[in-house]
Amino acid sequence: MSDALVELAGIAKGFGTGEARVQALADITLSVAAGEVVGLRGPSGSGKSTLLNLVACILEPDAGVLRLAGETVWQGGWRRRDLRAFRRTHIGFIFQFHNLLPFLDATDNVALALTLNGVGLGEARRRARELLDYLQVGRRAVAMPSKLSGGEAQRVAIARALANHPRIILADEPTAALDSERAQIAMDLLRRVAREQAAAVLVVTHDDKIFSRFDRLVSLRDGRIEGEMRPAEARA
Repeated sequence: MSDALVELAGIAKGFGTGEARVQALADITLSVAAGEVVGLRGPSGSGKSTLLNLVACILEPDAGVLRLAGETVWQGGWRRRDLRAFRRTHIGFIFQFHNLLPFLDATDNVALALTLNGVGLGEARRRARELLDYLQVGRRAVAMPSKLSGGEAQRVAIARALANHPRIILADEPTAALDSERAQIAMDLLRRVAREQAAAVLVVTHDDKIFSRFDRLVSLRDGRIEGEMRPAEARA
Protein backbone atom coordinates (compact mmCIF):
# COMPACT_ATOMS: atom_id res chain seq x y z
CA MET A 1 0.00 0.00 0.00
CA SER A 2 2.00 2.98 -1.30
CA ASP A 3 0.19 5.60 0.81
CA ALA A 4 0.31 3.60 4.05
CA LEU A 5 1.19 5.61 7.14
CA VAL A 6 1.17 2.56 9.43
CA GLU A 7 2.91 -0.59 8.23
CA LEU A 8 3.61 -3.69 10.31
CA ALA A 9 5.31 -6.71 8.76
CA GLY A 10 5.81 -9.93 10.73
CA ILE A 11 5.53 -8.14 14.07
CA ALA A 12 5.77 -10.32 17.19
CA LYS A 13 5.67 -9.47 20.90
CA GLY A 14 5.84 -11.63 24.01
CA PHE A 15 5.98 -11.01 27.73
CA GLY A 16 7.80 -12.97 30.41
CA THR A 17 10.45 -15.68 30.13
CA GLY A 18 10.66 -19.45 30.12
CA GLU A 19 7.49 -21.37 30.92
CA ALA A 20 5.79 -18.14 32.05
CA ARG A 21 6.26 -16.45 28.68
CA VAL A 22 3.08 -15.33 26.93
CA GLN A 23 3.08 -14.66 23.20
CA ALA A 24 0.88 -11.57 22.91
CA LEU A 25 1.29 -11.06 19.15
CA ALA A 26 2.62 -13.32 16.41
CA ASP A 27 3.35 -12.53 12.75
CA ILE A 28 1.18 -9.42 12.54
CA THR A 29 1.11 -7.83 9.10
CA LEU A 30 -1.14 -4.82 8.74
CA SER A 31 -1.27 -1.51 6.86
CA VAL A 32 -3.39 1.59 7.45
CA ALA A 33 -3.47 4.13 4.63
CA ALA A 34 -3.68 7.89 4.76
CA GLY A 35 -7.34 8.84 5.07
CA GLU A 36 -8.37 5.41 6.36
CA VAL A 37 -10.15 4.59 9.65
CA VAL A 38 -9.55 1.00 10.79
CA GLY A 39 -11.08 -0.72 13.82
CA LEU A 40 -9.40 -3.48 15.83
CA ARG A 41 -11.80 -5.89 17.49
CA GLY A 42 -11.50 -9.18 19.31
CA PRO A 43 -11.95 -10.79 22.73
CA SER A 44 -10.06 -9.65 25.81
CA GLY A 45 -6.48 -10.89 25.68
CA SER A 46 -6.39 -11.09 21.89
CA GLY A 47 -3.56 -8.55 21.65
CA LYS A 48 -5.44 -5.41 20.55
CA SER A 49 -3.98 -2.99 23.09
CA THR A 50 -0.51 -4.53 22.76
CA LEU A 51 -0.65 -3.90 19.01
CA LEU A 52 -1.74 -0.30 19.56
CA ASN A 53 1.08 0.31 22.04
CA LEU A 54 3.62 -1.10 19.59
CA VAL A 55 2.43 1.29 16.88
CA ALA A 56 2.63 4.10 19.45
CA CYS A 57 6.29 3.19 20.08
CA ILE A 58 5.48 2.62 23.75
CA LEU A 59 6.27 -1.10 23.60
CA GLU A 60 9.20 -2.54 21.64
CA PRO A 61 8.58 -5.41 19.21
CA ASP A 62 10.52 -8.67 19.44
CA ALA A 63 10.61 -9.24 15.68
CA GLY A 64 9.39 -7.80 12.39
CA VAL A 65 9.42 -4.36 10.82
CA LEU A 66 7.48 -1.27 11.95
CA ARG A 67 7.19 1.66 9.54
CA LEU A 68 5.36 4.85 10.48
CA ALA A 69 4.79 7.90 8.29
CA GLY A 70 7.12 6.43 5.68
CA GLU A 71 9.98 5.88 8.12
CA THR A 72 11.33 2.56 9.40
CA VAL A 73 11.04 3.06 13.14
CA TRP A 74 11.88 -0.48 14.34
CA GLN A 75 13.78 -3.29 12.61
CA GLY A 76 15.99 -5.36 14.90
CA GLY A 77 15.96 -2.37 17.27
CA TRP A 78 14.77 1.21 17.43
CA ARG A 79 15.98 3.31 14.50
CA ARG A 80 15.04 6.56 16.25
CA ARG A 81 17.01 8.07 19.12
CA ASP A 82 14.26 10.41 20.30
CA LEU A 83 10.99 8.47 20.27
CA ARG A 84 9.27 11.13 22.37
CA ALA A 85 9.85 13.75 19.68
CA PHE A 86 8.62 11.32 17.03
CA ARG A 87 5.42 10.63 18.97
CA ARG A 88 4.78 14.34 19.57
CA THR A 89 5.19 15.10 15.88
CA HIS A 90 3.43 12.16 14.25
CA ILE A 91 1.13 10.37 16.72
CA GLY A 92 -2.01 11.31 18.61
CA PHE A 93 -3.05 8.76 21.26
CA ILE A 94 -6.50 8.54 22.83
CA PHE A 95 -6.45 6.32 25.92
CA GLN A 96 -9.34 4.31 27.33
CA PHE A 97 -9.04 6.47 30.47
CA HIS A 98 -8.65 10.17 29.86
CA ASN A 99 -5.37 10.77 31.80
CA LEU A 100 -6.01 14.52 32.01
CA LEU A 101 -3.67 16.59 34.17
CA PRO A 102 -5.69 17.39 37.31
CA PHE A 103 -4.14 20.86 37.85
CA LEU A 104 -5.06 22.21 34.37
CA ASP A 105 -8.53 23.12 33.12
CA ALA A 106 -10.00 21.53 30.00
CA THR A 107 -8.65 24.19 27.64
CA ASP A 108 -5.12 24.07 29.00
CA ASN A 109 -5.08 20.26 29.00
CA VAL A 110 -5.58 20.46 25.23
CA ALA A 111 -3.37 23.52 24.73
CA LEU A 112 -0.44 21.86 26.52
CA ALA A 113 0.01 19.39 23.67
CA LEU A 114 0.44 22.35 21.32
CA THR A 115 2.77 24.39 23.50
CA LEU A 116 5.07 21.37 23.87
CA ASN A 117 5.45 21.54 20.09
CA GLY A 118 6.32 25.22 20.14
CA VAL A 119 2.91 26.82 19.51
CA GLY A 120 2.30 30.09 21.35
CA LEU A 121 -0.09 29.95 24.29
CA GLY A 122 -2.71 32.23 22.72
CA GLU A 123 -2.90 30.23 19.50
CA ALA A 124 -2.81 26.96 21.46
CA ARG A 125 -5.81 28.01 23.54
CA ARG A 126 -7.71 29.16 20.43
CA ARG A 127 -7.15 25.78 18.75
CA ALA A 128 -8.09 23.99 21.99
CA ARG A 129 -11.42 25.82 22.27
CA GLU A 130 -12.18 25.15 18.62
CA LEU A 131 -11.79 21.41 19.19
CA LEU A 132 -13.75 21.48 22.46
CA ASP A 133 -16.60 23.30 20.73
CA TYR A 134 -16.67 20.75 17.91
CA LEU A 135 -16.89 17.93 20.46
CA GLN A 136 -19.74 19.79 22.19
CA VAL A 137 -17.85 20.27 25.42
CA GLY A 138 -16.90 23.93 24.87
CA ARG A 139 -19.13 25.07 27.72
CA ARG A 140 -16.77 23.16 30.05
CA ALA A 141 -13.65 24.84 28.68
CA VAL A 142 -12.56 26.25 32.07
CA ALA A 143 -13.67 23.28 34.17
CA MET A 144 -11.06 21.26 36.03
CA PRO A 145 -10.90 17.50 35.29
CA SER A 146 -12.37 16.63 38.70
CA LYS A 147 -15.52 18.56 37.74
CA LEU A 148 -16.01 16.83 34.38
CA SER A 149 -18.20 13.80 33.83
CA GLY A 150 -16.54 10.70 32.40
CA GLY A 151 -17.88 11.46 28.95
CA GLU A 152 -16.80 15.10 29.09
CA ALA A 153 -13.30 14.16 30.22
CA GLN A 154 -12.94 11.68 27.38
CA ARG A 155 -14.00 14.28 24.84
CA VAL A 156 -11.33 16.64 26.20
CA ALA A 157 -8.80 13.82 25.87
CA ILE A 158 -9.83 13.28 22.24
CA ALA A 159 -9.38 16.99 21.56
CA ARG A 160 -5.90 16.85 23.12
CA ALA A 161 -4.89 13.94 20.90
CA LEU A 162 -5.98 15.84 17.77
CA ALA A 163 -4.41 19.16 18.73
CA ASN A 164 -1.14 18.81 16.78
CA HIS A 165 -2.73 17.58 13.54
CA PRO A 166 -1.07 14.15 13.85
CA ARG A 167 -0.78 11.96 10.74
CA ILE A 168 -1.31 8.82 12.86
CA ILE A 169 -4.15 8.67 15.40
CA LEU A 170 -4.38 5.73 17.79
CA ALA A 171 -7.35 5.21 20.08
CA ASP A 172 -7.95 2.58 22.77
CA GLU A 173 -11.72 2.26 23.39
CA PRO A 174 -12.24 6.02 22.84
CA THR A 175 -16.06 5.87 23.04
CA ALA A 176 -16.41 3.53 26.03
CA ALA A 177 -17.48 6.39 28.34
CA LEU A 178 -19.71 8.13 25.78
CA ASP A 179 -23.40 7.76 25.03
CA SER A 180 -24.48 6.86 21.48
CA GLU A 181 -24.82 10.45 20.25
CA ARG A 182 -21.45 11.59 21.65
CA ALA A 183 -19.77 8.41 20.39
CA GLN A 184 -20.98 9.16 16.86
CA ILE A 185 -19.76 12.76 17.14
CA ALA A 186 -16.32 11.61 18.30
CA MET A 187 -16.00 9.08 15.49
CA ASP A 188 -17.27 11.57 12.91
CA LEU A 189 -14.50 13.93 14.03
CA LEU A 190 -11.91 11.17 13.65
CA ARG A 191 -13.22 10.42 10.16
CA ARG A 192 -13.13 14.09 9.25
CA VAL A 193 -9.53 14.40 10.47
CA ALA A 194 -8.56 11.28 8.54
CA ARG A 195 -9.98 12.71 5.32
CA GLU A 196 -8.99 16.36 5.66
CA GLN A 197 -5.49 15.79 7.08
CA ALA A 198 -4.79 12.51 5.25
CA ALA A 199 -4.29 10.81 8.62
CA ALA A 200 -4.35 7.10 9.39
CA VAL A 201 -6.68 6.22 12.29
CA LEU A 202 -6.45 2.92 14.19
CA VAL A 203 -9.06 2.29 16.89
CA VAL A 204 -9.42 -0.56 19.40
CA THR A 205 -13.12 -0.99 20.17
CA HIS A 206 -15.86 -3.31 21.38
CA ASP A 207 -18.46 -0.62 20.66
CA ASP A 208 -20.79 -1.98 17.97
CA LYS A 209 -22.64 1.34 17.70
CA ILE A 210 -19.62 2.89 15.95
CA PHE A 211 -18.80 0.00 13.58
CA SER A 212 -20.40 1.85 10.67
CA ARG A 213 -17.79 4.62 11.04
CA PHE A 214 -14.90 2.34 10.04
CA ASP A 215 -13.55 1.62 6.58
CA ARG A 216 -12.36 -1.80 7.76
CA LEU A 217 -12.67 -3.91 10.89
CA VAL A 218 -9.70 -6.18 11.67
CA SER A 219 -10.32 -9.09 14.05
CA LEU A 220 -7.64 -10.44 16.37
CA ARG A 221 -7.67 -13.70 18.29
CA ASP A 222 -4.87 -15.23 20.37
CA GLY A 223 -2.38 -12.67 19.12
CA ARG A 224 -3.01 -13.23 15.42
CA ILE A 225 -5.11 -11.50 12.78
CA GLU A 226 -8.14 -13.71 12.28
CA GLY A 227 -9.56 -11.75 9.37
CA GLU A 228 -11.06 -8.45 8.34
CA MET A 229 -14.41 -7.24 7.09
CA ARG A 230 -16.37 -4.22 6.00
CA PRO A 231 -18.67 -2.67 8.63
CA ALA A 232 -21.83 -4.03 7.01
CA GLU A 233 -20.55 -7.56 7.64
CA ALA A 234 -19.67 -7.01 11.28
CA ARG A 235 -21.57 -8.45 14.19
CA ALA A 236 -21.15 -7.44 17.82
